[in-house]
Amino acid sequence: MDYFLHVFYGVLMAYIGLISPGMLNMTALKISLSTNKKESIKFALGASLVVFFQAGIALFFADYFVKNPKIIEVLKVIGVFVFFMLSVLFFILSRKVLNAKTTKGTRNNFLKGIAMSVVNMLAVPFYLGISIYLASINKIIIEQPYIILFVFGSALGSYLLLYTYIIMAAVINNKIAFIARNINLILSILFLILGILTLFKLLR
Repeated sequence: MDYFLHVFYGVLMAYIGLISPGMLNMTALKISLSTNKKESIKFALGASLVVFFQAGIALFFADYFVKNPKIIEVLKVIGVFVFFMLSVLFFILSRKVLNAKTTKGTRNNFLKGIAMSVVNMLAVPFYLGISIYLASINKIIIEQPYIILFVFGSALGSYLLLYTYIIMAAVINNKIAFIARNINLILSILFLILGILTLFKLLR
């Protein structure tokens, strides 16, 4: 059961992390609209492959931090700041109107997915902060084989979210402004709550 839960939390966190209309999912949507489903799936597979390594790097550092209590306390303080910053970021995004425009296909969308996922600078800090938070509330165990299961779940969750954008491309494209505004507002509130909860735990 613990094994399944670690995969589940990886899937859930990745899904939440990518659900807001952004660089990766909007590109998957554009490829789906401008070329075909097969090409957009190649892009999703490439992007998800990179997430596997990004989450792995994050869990590697998380493992080190968890084994050093003094560092983890400092990191929790930083985590509060990160959560509040994410809350502000998603609130700002909720005020913007996004439009999904079709783009010309590329010869290798798998490599395009890899390249675009690599430059997603928020991925490692996101998984680092989330994994440490989940470990601090005893939801995940940061040691093997649980790390690899969580990392696998993160890659799977990323693919599932991108695939959701792909299969619902036409619907999302027509309602992108409404979806972006509401999802980003929900994520803003979510990270605000996480920041408050983390701060409350630090002050107790």
